[in-house]
Amino acid sequence: MPARILDGKALAEKIHQELRDRIAALQPQIGRPPGLAVLMAGDNPASAAYVRNKERACTKVGIASFGRHFPTETTQEELEDAIAACNQDERIDGILVQLPLPAHLDSVALLNAIAPHKDADGLHPVNLGRLLRGEPGLRSCTPAGVMRMLKEDRIEVAGKQAVVVGRSILVGKPLAMMLLAEDATVTVAHSRSHDLAAITRSADILIPAVGKPGLITAEMVKPGAVVVDVGINRIEDASGKARLVGDVDFQAVKEVASAIAPVPGGVGPMTVAMLLQNTVLSYQIICNS
Repeated sequence: MPARILDGKALAEKIHQELRDRIAALQPQIGRPPGLAVLMAGDNPASAAYVRNKERACTKVGIASFGRHFPTETTQEELEDAIAACNQDERIDGILVQLPLPAHLDSVALLNAIAPHKDADGLHPVNLGRLLRGEPGLRSCTPAGVMRMLKEDRIEVAGKQAVVVGRSILVGKPLAMMLLAEDATVTVAHSRSHDLAAITRSADILIPAVGKPGLITAEMVKPGAVVVDVGINRIEDASGKARLVGDVDFQAVKEVASAIAPVPGGVGPMTVAMLLQNTVLSYQIICNS
């Protein structure tokens, strides 16, 4: 029996409505809408598309956008100054630096320059430390989106064997911490892991986040496992037309898994929804302070 589809797009719409309602209740008290600043440098077409999606989502829920697009040759100092200005701007509750950045820029230093309470992407060391310690704080957007999808579909995490393929600071590491916090037994596999197929076949919940099309085949998945594909890969067919695919051979794996999140339409919309949720959480703190 084919796997049921974990519909991230539909869930993201539900979250958008929750955020619209929350903003409508808070705005009369605060006197302004929440604000999100997205800073982008360079001319990466995929990044430009992501930024447009985020700005449209902001408009949809009632968040003011303060986006700035910098040329490729922008200096580290210019971007640090822009982040400092956003840190001080009382209209702005969330700040996001769109990755990847041009090669001459130090992305880690820029992310660290964001005030932790405005860290909409949940990647500042303070927020990652709070995650590690199990304390409240802003959470990394893509991993938080994965966890919300599992919760929404009533997929039991406690006691399950979860395998995360990928160890990036964007997804793999924070996701492993979130799964541990929900009492899963977690394995993190990566490029140096021996016999990847044996590791992935042990998973009740399998979450590949590598960026390698077709990495996970049907033979690598335990029958009845839940598969959440986090990989985003842009490939071209023979005619030169581009499309998005994940790390999972979707057509084959959906015949083995019990539930699967596709690409596109799975984790991608949830990442944006969690970004908006982090911004509104920061906005809410102002109301409660």
